[in-house]
Amino acid sequence: MSDVATVRPHLERWFETRRVVFWHDPDGQYAVDLDGLALPGVQTIRVANEEFGIKNRLLHDEPTSKFLVYRSGQVPTGIGNWLLDLELAYGVFTADRTALVAQDLGLTGMGIDEVVETHEKFFNATKRVQSLKVLLSPEDDSTDLRAKMTAVLLGLKDSHSLLEITRTLLTENARGLRAKYDALVDFGLDGFYWRGVASIYGYESASPGIDDLVLWIFRKAIGGFKSDRPGGLQNIQLDFASLRNDRRSEEALATLAKRAARDLDYASMIEDASFRDLVAVDLFEETDQKIISDLSRAVAEQIVTPREVAEVVRARQSSVWIDGYRQLYTAVVSASELLGELSSLDLGMQSFDDGLEHYRRKWFRIDQLYRQFVYAARTAEYPKPLEALREQVEKRYTNKFVYELGNAWQQQVDQVDRWRSTALRSQTGFYAGYVEPLVRDGDKKAVVIISDALRYEVADELGSRIRQEDRFDATLDAVLGVLPSYTQLGMAALLPHSTLKHSADAKTVLADGQPTNGTVFRGKILESIGGAAIQAEDFKALNADERREVYKANRVLYVYHDRIDATGDKPGTERQVFEAVEDTLRDLVDLVKKLASANATNIFITADHGFLFQDEALAGTFFLSTQPQGDDIKAVNRRYVLGRGLKVDNAFATFDAAQLGLQSDLEVQIPKSIHRLRLAGGGSRFVHGGATLQEIVVPVLAINKKRKSDTRLVNVEVWPESDKITTGQVVVRLFQSEPVTDKVQPRTLRAGLYVGETLISSLAHLTFDQISADKRDRYQSARMLLSQDANGYNNRAVEFRLEERIPNTNQWRVYAKAIYILKRSFASDFDF
Repeated sequence: MSDVATVRPHLERWFETRRVVFWHDPDGQYAVDLDGLALPGVQTIRVANEEFGIKNRLLHDEPTSKFLVYRSGQVPTGIGNWLLDLELAYGVFTADRTALVAQDLGLTGMGIDEVVETHEKFFNATKRVQSLKVLLSPEDDSTDLRAKMTAVLLGLKDSHSLLEITRTLLTENARGLRAKYDALVDFGLDGFYWRGVASIYGYESASPGIDDLVLWIFRKAIGGFKSDRPGGLQNIQLDFASLRNDRRSEEALATLAKRAARDLDYASMIEDASFRDLVAVDLFEETDQKIISDLSRAVAEQIVTPREVAEVVRARQSSVWIDGYRQLYTAVVSASELLGELSSLDLGMQSFDDGLEHYRRKWFRIDQLYRQFVYAARTAEYPKPLEALREQVEKRYTNKFVYELGNAWQQQVDQVDRWRSTALRSQTGFYAGYVEPLVRDGDKKAVVIISDALRYEVADELGSRIRQEDRFDATLDAVLGVLPSYTQLGMAALLPHSTLKHSADAKTVLADGQPTNGTVFRGKILESIGGAAIQAEDFKALNADERREVYKANRVLYVYHDRIDATGDKPGTERQVFEAVEDTLRDLVDLVKKLASANATNIFITADHGFLFQDEALAGTFFLSTQPQGDDIKAVNRRYVLGRGLKVDNAFATFDAAQLGLQSDLEVQIPKSIHRLRLAGGGSRFVHGGATLQEIVVPVLAINKKRKSDTRLVNVEVWPESDKITTGQVVVRLFQSEPVTDKVQPRTLRAGLYVGETLISSLAHLTFDQISADKRDRYQSARMLLSQDANGYNNRAVEFRLEERIPNTNQWRVYAKAIYILKRSFASDFDF
């Protein structure tokens, strides 16, 4: 007995293209149930030794009717079978399960029946079979069938390649799971997978497993995929690169790499290696750890040049592990450049103005590099490798630069009888010198952003970030900050005014007799020239229409921003001041964009003062043992004293109000050089109020919004050295035709060899971001390994293609290309 219902749909499909169907059932399994079949419009005939009559009925009596001719038992062979000619003409149906499944799949190739019979369990579920049929093509052979069955079990819908199957199994393994691999075992397809891995990748084992395969892959990768096997291990090398660089599996491969590095004790393997020999290696993150550790030590000992450090760090930016080590590399390269600058530092200055010019032209860079180093070191996840380097940076920055510069500059300060310069405009003339000429005719407006304690070196970096934005230009200038260099006086100096002075109690600075403390009072002063004042956070909180209305309603708009000073002036947060600087840079770029969207085209960014900062606690020698004395001391800060009848002391530079351009009767004392007054409470790392260059060279960044786009990606050219490919790998020389600048920005490309749209090589990912003006520094090479698919295109033209990602998509477009002729001899298959 058998379920005739399972046979019914197969017979119905046969009758869609046939008038007569012959059914052979040697064991008579369906004989009893045959009458219940009842196919519509089909007459059933049982063969019982009347073959001639059946043939006559089919051909002469009812030549248009449909018949199911059922025959059980053994069928006579040769001429003994009177129905043979009709069976050959119409075909013979069999209800054998294997045959039915093969027929249902629409496959007729050799070995299909064997696959179905071997993996009968797979075909027991209709859902699995339906999923499989979606993937099948009529020309599929038994290998294709097993591969697609494997894809169904693994949940793959678009591919059944060994690469995608392996990607799925490795991804599962990285998660500590094995359900998908167990499904292959359960359905008897694990052996098929391992035969494919052995044949295509070269992995063979008496007891293969995914864990073992992982270690084998990474062990081969460590050895550069070298092999005695004919043709080497190109396939696994290519697929391994794909697995690592594809977003679908890069995280899983990173997890597996960490496991393999531990199991293989990779750290011990590279213990004695030079960091120079590891620059191009990114298999395990231990490589980055080794490079950073050795490079940091070499920089601290100054046995490596800043140029070499920059080249190593630049090369490592393409490392798979860079996200976890980017800050450490930034710290190392900043420290290297900083120590290099200090080694050749000449602090000679001929005059007060000469000192100002030297600082704004070049010396500020040392403060900038120090900040970048400290910020990167403080925010790195693993700062321990920087300990020795950090000690050197702190010692040399403080002693060689900050202290010596402070002393050298103090000699110039001591010689001035009035606080003014011919090199820099006074901060008190900011409005008259920058804003008033712009808005004087009434057809232009101006926005002034005042960021508290925005030091000159920070403004320099801010200008670069703004210029990198499309249609924005920024030009950095400087003014001579007021003394004392503290917030109340600096803020007052930036307002439109004729005179400045302190109130009798020295708590308030008056501009033309009006108080200037706080946004409200400053706003009242600005009202007189058709302006207004607003806090940056309040402006950003407005919606787009409201921001446009605020800008439209005012001839001049002052926007006050306070993050650096607010952080540095608090003892509990002063060490986070460089983190506050980074936040400020982001804040101000965002604020500029919001102002530009409100139609502002002329924006100034300036500050009330700069600051001094050293990350390490200061030694006692940096504090004055002398305390200020006077008849009427009104204010004492770590970097300045306000009062009347102040006693002159060699530890202080003493000025009367007139010398400083103030109209009060107060006197000012400034601790000389970088010294601080020792006061109870508060911090001492972050200070301002004094006369050092870092405190009084105040930035003025002029920003303009342009109408036309002015940023573009850097140009890259393909420079082939030959037009033929004769080995299993090819190296193509590429040239970055110009340096990267703020407006000419880095370009990321991928390189590969194609025939039509078929990729026949590995893909090389390259970033062109060289800032050097020297052409020799701007060459790169794309190294690609040919796949086995390339063998089918020998003696044909192939296309080297540079592609770039289409913005905001996962699609790529051709950037540049070159044509090569593939001419490989059989011997090249052994050149690996």
